[in-house]
Amino acid sequence: MSHILDPLPQDNENTEVCCCYVNNTSQIQVARITNVHNWYFERVVFPGQRLIFEAPSYGYLEIHTGMMASSILSDKIPCQQLIVMGEDEPHPFGIPTVANDLQYAHK
Repeated sequence: MSHILDPLPQDNENTEVCCCYVNNTSQIQVARITNVHNWYFERVVFPGQRLIFEAPSYGYLEIHTGMMASSILSDKIPCQQLIVMGEDEPHPFGIPTVANDLQYAHK
């Protein structure tokens, strides 16, 4: 996935992950990652929109919700919880997925 505005910093200890966030509210949100040194990530996420992005595995996605002149930090989500993967892929950090949970529920 290309980063048009600001590419991820090159770091030997960095594991890049593909993530997905969905704005399930009726308000416009701003998604930011601020804990990655030498990298800027900020996107507007409209109601119902799905945001797919690559980020370092140690990143935290901050969700800011609000009106025109003000916003509130409404959530801070570890990127490890937003990882996108196929049904048969194991989570790279050992976190169970919904697909895996359903597989065991049917046995």
